[in-house]
Amino acid sequence: MKPQHIQHLYRRIGFGVLPTKLEKLSKKSRKQIINEILKTSKKVTPLKINTSEINTIINGIDKKSKLDSETRIKIQKISRKKQIELNVAWINRLSNASELLREKMTLFWANHFVCKDNNILHVQQFNNTLRSHALGDFRSFVKAIAKEAAMIKYLNTKQNKKLKPNENFARELMELFTLGVGQYTENDIKESAKAFTGYNHNLQGEFVFRSQQHYSGEKTCFGKTGNFSGDDVIDIILEQKQCAKYICEKIYRHFVNETINENHLNEMTTVFYKDYNIERLMQFVLMSDWFYDKKNIGTKIKSPIEFIVELKSTVPTKFKKHKQLIRIQKSLGQILLNPPNVAGWKGGKNWIDSNTIMFRVKLPSLLLNDAYISKTKKGENVSEIRAKKELFKKKYGKYYHTETNWNYFNKHFKNISVDHLENYLLACTISDNAKLYLNTLGKVSKQEYCVQLMSLPEYQMC
Repeated sequence: MKPQHIQHLYRRIGFGVLPTKLEKLSKKSRKQIINEILKTSKKVTPLKINTSEINTIINGIDKKSKLDSETRIKIQKISRKKQIELNVAWINRLSNASELLREKMTLFWANHFVCKDNNILHVQQFNNTLRSHALGDFRSFVKAIAKEAAMIKYLNTKQNKKLKPNENFARELMELFTLGVGQYTENDIKESAKAFTGYNHNLQGEFVFRSQQHYSGEKTCFGKTGNFSGDDVIDIILEQKQCAKYICEKIYRHFVNETINENHLNEMTTVFYKDYNIERLMQFVLMSDWFYDKKNIGTKIKSPIEFIVELKSTVPTKFKKHKQLIRIQKSLGQILLNPPNVAGWKGGKNWIDSNTIMFRVKLPSLLLNDAYISKTKKGENVSEIRAKKELFKKKYGKYYHTETNWNYFNKHFKNISVDHLENYLLACTISDNAKLYLNTLGKVSKQEYCVQLMSLPEYQMC
């Protein structure tokens, strides 16, 4: 397989590929590489942090009881700290994922089945439900999401009762999760909402069906009439080929190109509609020649998380203060586990504005170079450069307390010359202006040049 195609593949289904691995992979065929990716991603490793403090509190309460206000406030206070911990753990998992495609798909689904909550037990459980279904059967996936404690709270399914149905979940199920805007009627929503009445959960986050709150009469959804349950409604929705098309369109925009090719989309829809198998769909996409077309390479703007993770994957970076990593995510416009609304992040060009692009180009220096923005001119004295770095470190280095593993970088880029470094760090061609700028700089070392390349607008693309 061509090295450029391998790099493209790993940027889209992961966060780049190191030269040492690229060299080994280039000896294999496309089929061998993709089969290996799928094989390693079959395993599911739940992401877990220590939640024993909250578990002790909740396990001491009867499952049928309600939390008193004092206990609820205590749990929320602990959860706020633990969400930061889970956020950091997720970033670290993404930076060193063994089940690469599963983890990238988990990140994708988190911005599809959008949800947030203030109970860390339910947040962690929801995150692992995304992970366990990320490459499985989409039908089972949707049914599992509908029964998640975090989602039941987030979209008010707890308030959905037979005498007063709440349509919030039914509406988002169709509009955002399965069909898209305009692919259903208001009556479909009203009738479907009745099918999800009685959905609830206990304190531990386990699904509970309260039959006394369920509307057990007939409902008419998408032209079908019967005493439907929530699972039945999901089955009816998935009978619509539009559901397969809608999911394929989102996957195409995320993994291939924001500009849809209708022929490619129709091919994907045909594959997915047969059995709603996510792994088979992804295999079809990654094996297709059009996935590796030049017009799809280096055309996607990295999300803030992709930007942070790819940087960390190239030069392992550990944050001594977790809140600093959260602050960086906030400045870039994407905080894991804290989406802006039920529609999630828009992505694409929305990731970039005058503030975020300036922060992006400064961040590699802030994290990897003691805040020193390397603008070393050709022929500049090495001792002068060191003096400048020390000055920057004293003045600005205090803002981000990180440990960077440049030995890891040097090991994996050992056989790559400074002049060829851009071929491994950048997904797209450098603009003429960027070339002129780089030509004024002195390539003092691989480390310095790495930071310089990461500080270019071109590094924002994948």
